[in-house]
Amino acid sequence: MAAPQIRSLRSPLGRVRGLGAAKGGTHHWWMMRVTSMALLPLTIWLVFALARMPDATWLEATIWIGRPFNTVMLLAFLAAAFHHTAYGLQEVVEDYVRGDLAKLGTLMAIKGACFLLWLTATIAVLRIAL
Repeated sequence: MAAPQIRSLRSPLGRVRGLGAAKGGTHHWWMMRVTSMALLPLTIWLVFALARMPDATWLEATIWIGRPFNTVMLLAFLAAAFHHTAYGLQEVVEDYVRGDLAKLGTLMAIKGACFLLWLTATIAVLRIAL
């Protein structure tokens, strides 16, 4: 009697490489988890730091941003937040937008907007800090 064959929807090459039908692995899933884990302590730090200065003047706020630790933490927060936003919106578009051209245009608009907003916020922090 012959041994039963194991049937799979994956191609032999896909099984060898460990990739599914999308040929993309789990990169997006991991990046969402990594950025969310980075955002957790950064957001807690930012909320508590801003809560300690509710009546701060513009000068006090710029001095606070100019401190090296605060500058680095703000830049890390901005990078993680905009990266996480871009990945999250990309998942929504890939799941719900129909049509390749509409999907491509929407993804390009999202990535471009997130990049420009991140760049603007980063330059603003650096201008104040330096």
